[in-house]
Amino acid sequence: MDYPDTDARLLRPVDANSARSALEDALAGGPAMAPLPNEHEERRRTLEMLEPDVPVTEPDAAAVVATSGSTGLPKGVVLSRTAIAASVAATHRRLGGPGDWVLALPPHYVAGLMVLARAVLAGTEVSTVATDLHDLAPSLRGSAARRYLSLVPTQLVRALGDRALTDQLSSFDAVLLGGAAADPRLLSQARDQGVRVVTTYGMSETCGGVVYDGVPLDEVQVDVAPDDDRILLGGDTLFSGYRLRPDLTRAALSGARLLTQDRGRWEAGRLVVRGRMDDVVISGGVNVDLAAVERAARGWPDRDGEIVLVGVPHEEWGVQVIAVTDGPGSESELRSYLRLSLHPAAVPRRLARVSPLPRTSSGKIDRQRLIADLTTELEKTT
Repeated sequence: MDYPDTDARLLRPVDANSARSALEDALAGGPAMAPLPNEHEERRRTLEMLEPDVPVTEPDAAAVVATSGSTGLPKGVVLSRTAIAASVAATHRRLGGPGDWVLALPPHYVAGLMVLARAVLAGTEVSTVATDLHDLAPSLRGSAARRYLSLVPTQLVRALGDRALTDQLSSFDAVLLGGAAADPRLLSQARDQGVRVVTTYGMSETCGGVVYDGVPLDEVQVDVAPDDDRILLGGDTLFSGYRLRPDLTRAALSGARLLTQDRGRWEAGRLVVRGRMDDVVISGGVNVDLAAVERAARGWPDRDGEIVLVGVPHEEWGVQVIAVTDGPGSESELRSYLRLSLHPAAVPRRLARVSPLPRTSSGKIDRQRLIADLTTELEKTT
């Protein structure tokens, strides 16, 4: 179901099957569009945030993308025609030119929407496939153009377990990988099998990825604050503001820079994202960088599956550091391995097994859900 309007200043919420045509209209000067999720509760919350009957006041607005979130209302990120066009042009320059795209991500998230935008502005084709890629093969037939695909790490992990799918992925000129930190072992495995993976870093507020394989796209400014390593992003791809929330917009922008919630540093001329600002927790009076612990845990030789680190409220420690995996493994052996390189306070006090790991609709591991479930579990045992 679509939500037509007769006032060009009003927002046009649309379903996934109408997202491309609505975006094409918006980029040509029509009303700003807002792609809606399919899941009922997520859609309800998105529409509540969007307030479609309230006119769009941001000049040049083309799309409003809802940020993901497990609690409360999402934020509506307003993207202008200028910002989307700048992102598309910079992406094509970096990848070697326009091409046909395969859409394997929901268009209500920025990664999926930008797949559509690249095809619309370049006049190329988009083939839509299932998120598990089981129907990828037909999209590869009959095209001599360059071919691109955008995935999140979970999709790539599962695809590499299928020889036929892996072969299909290797036919793409580039497979953009973003949305979450990629395990170095995953990247090595994919590249060893001929998949041309390009890691991306960005967010809804920057029209998706603006740093490819650690190198900013043309005209994108990236700074790392010297005091706290916060990543600051600038350039023509920046959003216009948050839908009907000027207070949040002011808090997010400092001059012409977006104050991200990510920490990073430069290594050999490339940006390395080190985790989120809120990844640092205090356990037993000691600062623990959960992102650093997670990177160390990924090097555990006995790991067989994904592993994430979370901090759970604890009466004695303030925060208890817990490793969570969807595979086998010995808690004592993991702790012994991590003691070799980490401060004792950073060594996880538990290894919890959760299979499957909970995920958001975009495929990211739902850390807030893990924290809530583990907190409830701890409360029952104390």
